Amino acid sequence: MRLIPPAPDPDDGLIRLRGEVRDFVAEQRAAGSFSPTVDCWMTGVDLDFTRALVERGWIGMTIPVEYGGHGRTFMERFVVTEELLAAGAPVAAHWIADRQMAPSILKYGTEAQKREFLPRIADATCLWAIGMSEPDSGSDLASVRTRAARVDGGWRIAGTKVWTSGAHLAQRLMTLARTAPVDPSDRHAGLSQFIVDLAAPGVTVRPIVSMNGAHHFNEVILDDVLVPDDMVFGEIGRGWQQVTSELSFERSGPERVLSTFPVLQACVDRPDASVGALVARVAGLHQMSESVAGALSRGESANIPAAVVKVLGTAAEGDIADAADLLSDDDPAFAAVVARGVDQLPGFTIRGGSSEVLHGVIARELGLR
Repeated sequence: MRLIPPAPDPDDGLIRLRGEVRDFVAEQRAAGSFSPTVDCWMTGVDLDFTRALVERGWIGMTIPVEYGGHGRTFMERFVVTEELLAAGAPVAAHWIADRQMAPSILKYGTEAQKREFLPRIADATCLWAIGMSEPDSGSDLASVRTRAARVDGGWRIAGTKVWTSGAHLAQRLMTLARTAPVDPSDRHAGLSQFIVDLAAPGVTVRPIVSMNGAHHFNEVILDDVLVPDDMVFGEIGRGWQQVTSELSFERSGPERVLSTFPVLQACVDRPDASVGALVARVAGLHQMSESVAGALSRGESANIPAAVVKVLGTAAEGDIADAADLLSDDDPAFAAVVARGVDQLPGFTIRGGSSEVLHGVIARELGLR
């Protein structure tokens, strides 16, 4: 079995596009628009920068033109996002909507949902958050306790979501809820997804402030929130299958390799054998992540390759922060970027599915469990 799909063939158009993005990034940095940030896709929020990407057609790239997007390939989007992440650019505001919600809506959304939300994702006027994780649930999504009950004209949702990145900025929350009692023989059954308006009555968004004072996580409380029937996402009872499909987009991208790339860049001029080994690992992970993007472009399933990339990529991200933390340097700028990497390190192998869970997923696919 081949866990990683074959790499796509070299493409002159992609090489030119990569150069365009690098030129744009250089212009933005020269103008003082941003400084490289660790975990920029989670913590780097700058709506002006997001709007500059909209102007260049670099958000909503894979959304078809008929839905307000640009009709480009996953490989083209991969090139753009990889360059932005490598630069540590502030892309967090639109990241979840563009990365995860757009392809999910294209796959599972109704025609009305596509026409309402896809153009607003492409022009970044509708930002999204994901309501999966819950208190005391860890990475076990089957233990979701948020419930949705059928009422006239819709569903009433009650429960709490945590670690909800960007919910304080977003307009919509893709929410996983239980719509049927737990079946001991199939704990994944009875789950459904709903599009929740974060301005609706009964929604409370509370900040979760990290130990370093940063705020990008939130707790979202859903207190008997009414979701109309037209905001049911996909099929009732098929939430687990839909979420699993969505996670291939979340797990496979270059953000699972490049969260600490600004730290690695800061290390390259410092003599240490570990730096060369880490550069080699990142180069290999680039090829793997690019191969998954190629598979998605061809319409192939990439759930297991995405899990492999996510496990190896987040391990490398953490190792970069650890290695940099051991280097002795009096440069305050270097110390600051390393400290940021160390601050973010604990979450790398947890978010998007913990490494322990994904090891099991991969082993099952290989027939080892």
